[in-house]
Amino acid sequence: MLLAIFSDIHANRQAFSACLESARTRGARRIIFLGDFVGYGGDPEWTVDTAIRLIADGAVAVRGNHDQAVTSASESMNPDAQAAIEWTRGRLSAAQRRFLAELPLTLEEDDRLYVHSEASSPQRWRYVQSTPDAARSLIATPAHVTFCGHIHRPALYSMSATAKMTSFVPTAHVPIQLLRGRQWLAVLGSVGQPRDGDPAAAYALYDTSSREITYCRVPYDVDAAAARIRENGLPDRLADRLFVGR
Repeated sequence: MLLAIFSDIHANRQAFSACLESARTRGARRIIFLGDFVGYGGDPEWTVDTAIRLIADGAVAVRGNHDQAVTSASESMNPDAQAAIEWTRGRLSAAQRRFLAELPLTLEEDDRLYVHSEASSPQRWRYVQSTPDAARSLIATPAHVTFCGHIHRPALYSMSATAKMTSFVPTAHVPIQLLRGRQWLAVLGSVGQPRDGDPAAAYALYDTSSREITYCRVPYDVDAAAARIRENGLPDRLADRLFVGR
């Protein structure tokens, strides 16, 4: 089965729509969400409602730190992110907030683990920024492939049976086979707020038969997404950064 894996949508309707269309065109049969449906962007209600509908049709999802922050005052954010969370909290219905609060921190499916941050301590929201970070996550699970997001920058790590690590930044649209005999940590880029210098929306396709992963980039209407942020009175920086992917 071909899976489409989305992370860090961040209420960006235009980017989310573009990625959904791309995944369908490329033959994806199931959607995996790695969390952070909300925060930063201007369309949280539409984003959550779309996720709820897709999950009812067979998609699966885990919770991100921004999803948790909407329903828990204990999560601390930088000022811009906090402003977006407080605004989002006021926009979502009780049912939408309950949906986010009830999402699990992790999900296991066959030889795969889905988590927003990393596997060793999902509730601490650690970033995978280096090979040691990836090793800590891989050691914590027997899964052949762990899929995570959170950092908004694509990366791919692996660990051999003798704990030898590899790491690299994948090239968009080039399939990579995740060979047996190694464990893999696939760090997804962000659908709604990329931070790797490329403003195009990011998601990945994974073929469960061939074990090939393809990191995908999709251009979208950045002007419209930025306008939604500004017209809702959210910090200008949240709009400006969309144009540069930072």
